[in-house]
Amino acid sequence: MCGRFVVANVASELVGVLRVDVEADELPRPSYNIAPTSPVAIVLDSLKSEPPVRRLEVARWGLIPGWAKDVKVGARAFNARSEEVEDKPMFRNALIKRRAIIPASGYYEWKTTDAGKTPHYIHPADGSPLFFAGLYEWWKDPARADDDPARWVLSCTILTRDAIGRLGSIHDRMPLFMDPDVADAWLDPTTENVGDILDAAIDAAPDVAETLDDHVVSAAMGNVRNDSPDLIEPVG
Repeated sequence: MCGRFVVANVASELVGVLRVDVEADELPRPSYNIAPTSPVAIVLDSLKSEPPVRRLEVARWGLIPGWAKDVKVGARAFNARSEEVEDKPMFRNALIKRRAIIPASGYYEWKTTDAGKTPHYIHPADGSPLFFAGLYEWWKDPARADDDPARWVLSCTILTRDAIGRLGSIHDRMPLFMDPDVADAWLDPTTENVGDILDAAIDAAPDVAETLDDHVVSAAMGNVRNDSPDLIEPVG
């Protein structure tokens, strides 16, 4: 799974390879301890124009489907199992037309042993950006007036899959890492072969996983109020 991640640079600096056309005016600041319900930067292809425009937007982490009564639903939908999204009502519609990529510098995972839990920071060994496959939704807040610009909430979730190799020794799940070569097909909202695109993303993720490094970090990252570069420093 992925319950905490890091964006150590302004998100716009991480997405050059994805060829973003338009960036939101106020992107989230760098953070070393991003938790569910926090604002995060996402890349999506918008159908509001023809051809679609690739945008870097700000979304609430935790998917809120259009039928939800309030935002609380999203608090528990920060991850989606890639092998189940085609069938689950929570994610099915977003998979068809609203796929996204969430840029990151790395993420945290807890390794459980007989001695207890130990946090690891997992990141590209060469310092390059890491991309998570995700889904997004727009939700209209029924408590706000139609002319309130805050009435529409953009939210997202990060897909996961079975962990492999070294990452599998830390946790049995890992984010669905997005290979940049698969990104255009993943983001394209006009495609009809969604199942094939999902399968291609799942199959490509292990190659990215094999390039990642990890090290033990302080348990201080478990407190969301802590947010500094010290959190990703090796300990022990």
